[in-house]
Amino acid sequence: MGRPRTPLLDRERITTTALELVDEKGEFSVPQIARRLGVQTGSLYHHVDGRDGIVELLRERVSAGIDIATLDLRPWDEALRAWARSYRAAFAAHPRTIPLLMTNPVRAPRVLDQYERAVSLLLDAGFPPPDVMPVIVALENVVLGSALDLAAPEAMWELADDTATPRLAEALDAAGERRADRAFELALECFLSHARRRLAEHRSAG
Repeated sequence: MGRPRTPLLDRERITTTALELVDEKGEFSVPQIARRLGVQTGSLYHHVDGRDGIVELLRERVSAGIDIATLDLRPWDEALRAWARSYRAAFAAHPRTIPLLMTNPVRAPRVLDQYERAVSLLLDAGFPPPDVMPVIVALENVVLGSALDLAAPEAMWELADDTATPRLAEALDAAGERRADRAFELALECFLSHARRRLAEHRSAG
């Protein structure tokens, strides 16, 4: 019997299967991937560096949806705004990966390169080195929190009796559609305003 035209296992298939499991269950294990692919668990270790290696493959796969060209835009705040929107869209497509990826150190070279570009953007704009990582992490908090919000039910507040919480009922009515999108844009603008103010203060102090 000749060899199959398509290899039974490779990193792409392993990553795709792991992502399917996380999208469905919020988690994965190496034996679960092996069962779904119809192979022995040990066979996966010929292609990936265990569970941690698969987590980094997932990080690369989801992060590939982020348009890193946005970090080449100028001025810096327009670059961050565009990057944040693209970042949010990429993770909103797979929100259940967020808790998994946020509790594992970043090792994927392509993802580290994206951080390198973001750091360079802020340093070139004049941000002092101690402020750079707090600015990036704060932006990620806005982005990833909003990506999770997009996965939440549209009606997050169920009021059994409007008269018991009349102001909440009125506010929910007034919010209308696209609540999550509007909340994200508000948080993003507040973040950028604060970052601009910090940069201006640093420049005036210098």
